[in-house]
Amino acid sequence: MPSRLIVSRELAELFKLLAHPDRLRLVEELRSGEQDVGSIASALMLPATRISQHLALLKAVRLVEERRAGRTHFYRLVHPQMAGWILEALPFIDIRNRLENAAHIDDARARWSTVPPEIST
Repeated sequence: MPSRLIVSRELAELFKLLAHPDRLRLVEELRSGEQDVGSIASALMLPATRISQHLALLKAVRLVEERRAGRTHFYRLVHPQMAGWILEALPFIDIRNRLENAAHIDDARARWSTVPPEIST
């Protein structure tokens, strides 16, 4: 019984960390592989400082890893399959919001369903 409590708490902490739209989009963006902060910021249309803050949180809990090349910092998901969890959650919001947000959900599903060559099995 205590192990289930420990695991439940750990999962709750992970879900809290991912419970931010920018961080979900960031995880999805890193699905295709390693990227630098500027590229991520450009793709997500967010300020680089904001991306850096989110990456620092994800790095602190070892969800992303950093590699430096000179002054450039590159980030990648430690477990790229994490991006698949986001895709697998779409049916839950699909059911709740089908009439209101059908186009948005379909667009996200199409974009996120494309498996990058690096992680296809």
